[in-house]
Amino acid sequence: GAQAGQDFKLWQPEKMSVTAGETLTLACTVSGTGPLGPVKWLKGWGSSNETIYDQRHSSPRGTRAVNESNEDFTILIRDVRPEDAGTYYCVKFRKLDVNDEVFRHGGGTVVSVVESSPFLSMEVAAAVLCFLLLIFILAFCMYCRKQRGEGQSQRVAGVPAGSCLPIPVLCCAGSPRTPRLQSSEVDKDIHYADLQPLPAARQDPGAERSEYASIRGAAK
Repeated sequence: GAQAGQDFKLWQPEKMSVTAGETLTLACTVSGTGPLGPVKWLKGWGSSNETIYDQRHSSPRGTRAVNESNEDFTILIRDVRPEDAGTYYCVKFRKLDVNDEVFRHGGGTVVSVVESSPFLSMEVAAAVLCFLLLIFILAFCMYCRKQRGEGQSQRVAGVPAGSCLPIPVLCCAGSPRTPRLQSSEVDKDIHYADLQPLPAARQDPGAERSEYASIRGAAK
């Protein structure tokens, strides 16, 4: 009777905040011995309340966090929308022959829903892009260093058999790869010469013959 359920206590938080699209966790715990009857979660109070969870029936919105528990009646509301904001009450009912009556209820949990900011997702995307760009730059630098090192090792070790080493040749007339030296200081060190044969001299038939040429330097 009359003394039944005097030690029964019910607890729920006062306030909660959740971001739209996330899962709302509404905590409710009970202790002591209560009368027969279900535990429900109601949104709002009075005649306009909405049943979010009923211990006797499955609910499309509120699901138990700990199934088959007689002390923990915490529920989960997934994919929270802005219209889910409001005050939620955890209520213990007493079972009667006709209708159940309220036996004990919490003070209500005021839930506020914060809309997700698009700027946050943009910031996350920008951070990921910068990170990927940094990885690409580092990989490119390592590739360039590797190619440079392989080129130097090939020049030191030599070229394969059958190939020729490129030998740079400076030509006075110049070429696309070795342009003509036009500095006056370089021209001072260049000398020009003409080879002209000497006139044939009369010699005896039995004498040895030698040919000479005179070298005449061109005047600068």
